[in-house]
Amino acid sequence: MLELMGDWERTDYCGELGTNDLEREVVLMGWVQAHRDHGGVIFIDIRDREGLVQAVLNPQNSEEVHQKGETIRDEWVIAIKGVVSRRSPETINPNLDTGEIEIMASEVKILNTSKVIPFLIEEDINVDELLRMKYRYLDLRRPGMKENIITRHKVATASRNYLNKEGFLEIETPYLTRSTPEGARDFLVPSRLNPGEFYALPQSPQLLKQTLMVSGLDRYYQVVRCFRDEDLRADRQPEFTQIDVEMTFINENDIMRVIEGMLKAIFNEAKGIKIDTPFKRISHEEAMLKYGSDKPDTRFGLLLQDISHIFADSEFKVFSGAIKNGGIIKVLNLKGKAGELSRKEIDDLTEAAKSLGAKGLAWIRVSDGEWQSPIIKFFSEEEKENLQKTLNLEDGDIVFFGADTPHIVNLVLSHLRLSLGERFGMIDHNKFNFIWVEDFPLFDFDHKEKRYVAMHHPFTSPNEEDIELLDGEHGKIRSRAYDVVLNGVEIGGGSIRIYRKDIQEKIFRAIGLSMEEAQDKFGFLLEALEFGAPPHGGIALGLDRIVMIITGSQSIRDVIAFPKTQKGQCPLTEAPSGVDINQLLELGIKLDVKDNEKNDN
Repeated sequence: MLELMGDWERTDYCGELGTNDLEREVVLMGWVQAHRDHGGVIFIDIRDREGLVQAVLNPQNSEEVHQKGETIRDEWVIAIKGVVSRRSPETINPNLDTGEIEIMASEVKILNTSKVIPFLIEEDINVDELLRMKYRYLDLRRPGMKENIITRHKVATASRNYLNKEGFLEIETPYLTRSTPEGARDFLVPSRLNPGEFYALPQSPQLLKQTLMVSGLDRYYQVVRCFRDEDLRADRQPEFTQIDVEMTFINENDIMRVIEGMLKAIFNEAKGIKIDTPFKRISHEEAMLKYGSDKPDTRFGLLLQDISHIFADSEFKVFSGAIKNGGIIKVLNLKGKAGELSRKEIDDLTEAAKSLGAKGLAWIRVSDGEWQSPIIKFFSEEEKENLQKTLNLEDGDIVFFGADTPHIVNLVLSHLRLSLGERFGMIDHNKFNFIWVEDFPLFDFDHKEKRYVAMHHPFTSPNEEDIELLDGEHGKIRSRAYDVVLNGVEIGGGSIRIYRKDIQEKIFRAIGLSMEEAQDKFGFLLEALEFGAPPHGGIALGLDRIVMIITGSQSIRDVIAFPKTQKGQCPLTEAPSGVDINQLLELGIKLDVKDNEKNDN
């Protein structure tokens, strides 16, 4: 039954044919999307990367071709030779790019057959994601998934083309490097030639791209794989791709201009989407105050307000106690929607708040001029008056309160804001709102370890006005860091780097790193800074996240050809797996069987 291609050569992609090709003989090769027998005439939809077209197998043209058509089934691989013909008016399919034509088959070759597939090659199928990942080669045949991968290619190509025109050099950095465990966990690779020693897969090329700037190469970029051994979620994978950029003799404005131009080119060339530049900029302080998040979704209002001043000396100890313990009180006023929220929905929102660490979720509903809430009885008249004036409370309003540490309050109310925004259709999902968040704090205090840690990474330059604070007031120091945020998703982050050794050493001391530890982990960088390091800075953008947003996907797993599950497993290849005992012996590694039951020892 199966045949060889022989001297047949494909002349066209199925989805690229149209009325301009009428009366032309073509050779098409692809997969059978569907086959239908309509009273003796067989119709076959043949599909390839560019789309599908209908072929007609008519016994009046060729009995042999028609007989072969009777045996053909879905997802078989076939080749068809025939003439492009115009469909009759009543059979035109307006939903198909090739809907005005069909191929009158004169010859057919069956190149391969297929087992019965575990799910249909169609959009909107209700199939378990693990099954889709196990048969990824089938999942990628679906039009939507295929289009995601093609869009990913276009995004990478557009970024390269733009940066090349801007004078950047694409330079590769090594995957096998040394472990510098300052962020997420490293993936370690044992060295056979150096027993007992390990490489680490790079979490990012941070130190190496800074070293390239010291080398005088001026403008670097790389579309690069990065690896982090961390807990996974919808927008996180153990291996991911970033567009990495670094420049010398620049400031924040230079980097933002380049990145805005690159993103404008990406969205236009990959999806025909026009975006406006320059992007709006807000400080980290403003983002946290109004949105409770350093990656705010600015497609809608519903802003947070800090009302700590109203309840600083309140008799209501839940509020005043939170303030006395270093906390804050913020509110979210959902205007005019109180009647549309049932008590059950409010209870569900309260449970969601508790799951994020809050003790509860206080609220006030305004109806017919009356305030309804269990907490009103604890408020003084002055507090009610100030609350009324500050929030402009009106009939139909419902106010939600957060009273706790700044972290908990912002976390809870920012999630509540997004939830209510979705619930009441406030978010325009056809909108692309870019924003720069800048002036981040340089340090964050880790209460568990009782020390300051770098908010971004320890190579971020402090604001020049705050350098003198490095000798003491670390919590007040602003950084020269910036994030680019799109629709509430951080798609990139960067900073102006430290290029002086004395300042770099002060940063290491501030985060509790001794000079011996710093020399051991980052010695090559510290030494490079002593050889005429220029001022420099850069940014890394998450290519996976950009493609996820631009395609409207719900997970970056849908824009990666072969992704991992949330447990870091690949259902297709069944990685990770055990390895042969001889490989371990060569590496000088011994495992307990209980630690790796899959291992072959």
